[in-house]
Amino acid sequence: MSKSVVVLDYGFGNIRSAERALARAGAEVEISADYDRAMAADGLLVPGVGAFAACMAGLRAVRGDWIVGRRLAGGRPVLGICVGMQVLFAEGIEHGVRTDGLDEWPGTVEPLRAPVVPHMGWNTVKAPEDSRQFAGLDEDARFYFVHSYGVREWTMEAHNGSIRAPKVAWTTHGEPFVAAVENGPLWATQFHPEKSGDAGAVLLRNWLDTL
Repeated sequence: MSKSVVVLDYGFGNIRSAERALARAGAEVEISADYDRAMAADGLLVPGVGAFAACMAGLRAVRGDWIVGRRLAGGRPVLGICVGMQVLFAEGIEHGVRTDGLDEWPGTVEPLRAPVVPHMGWNTVKAPEDSRQFAGLDEDARFYFVHSYGVREWTMEAHNGSIRAPKVAWTTHGEPFVAAVENGPLWATQFHPEKSGDAGAVLLRNWLDTL
């Protein structure tokens, strides 16, 4: 029996490509901003493209902050992609302006320090050996990134303690940054699995297997 997934439609993100990729992976997919539908689905995907502050405003406009928080409080799976991952951190800094995130994890989303920005292209990812996200994938599997900001430092200090034992994957563009996090029912990727070919399809199937 296929699992139901809602792609949260809050005005930001490549929702159609995410919808198609999840459907190919075997899910029953719906694009919606409806609170009840997002709460009832087996899985919730939070996409995101653009500015951190704009995405946070869009999320709050559809009660996305409540939806994510309530789902996680009940152990219900959530997957954040690109800026949909970034907003899960404590704050973002763009052009010197700080914006509060959802604070599921500690950390600050900051401009990448690299010779070429935005970072646009394919990278390998160094994942923990026991990662469920990257199960079945070789170390040379590549994923597609498009972004100018990222989390360069990870610390559990000042964490709100709501979810335990995060598994953090890293990659490098100019310097190391967080590429993905697996944290109980909360998964997230800085890259776009829906644009990452076979490797991305494996990761999405791994997520669906947890629903």
